[in-house]
Amino acid sequence: MEKGKRNWVFADGELPPKDGTEIEAHESLMILNLNDEPATVKMTILFEDRDPVEDITIKVEGKRVKCNRLDGPVGEEGYQIPFGQYAMVLNSDLPIFAVFGRLDTRQANMAFYTVQGHTYE
Repeated sequence: MEKGKRNWVFADGELPPKDGTEIEAHESLMILNLNDEPATVKMTILFEDRDPVEDITIKVEGKRVKCNRLDGPVGEEGYQIPFGQYAMVLNSDLPIFAVFGRLDTRQANMAFYTVQGHTYE
C-alpha cells in the first residue's frame, strides 16, 4: 500500500508582505516522506498575470519531514516566490504527504491555518 500521493495542488497561495511586526507573516510547505528512499519533488508556481515557474526541486530524505518557509528562497534553485496570489503544484517521484500553512499578521487578530492539498493521479 502506498503511503501518500505523488501529485498535490494548493490553489490558494497568497504570500503576505513583510510588515515589520514581531511575528513575521509567512507561508510554509511541509512535505512528509514515509518511504525509506529520498523523494524528489518538483514544484510549479502558477500566477494570474505571468507565466508559471516550473521544476523547482525539493529533496526530502526517507522517513523525514521537510519544512519550507515560502517567504525565502525555495528549492535547490533558491526561487523567491513574489508577494501576492499564486497556486502551487507538487509532483513527486515517490508518494508523499503535503500540508500548506499561512501565518497572516496583517490584522490585529492574526490568523494561522493549515490546509492539506488536493491530490490527483
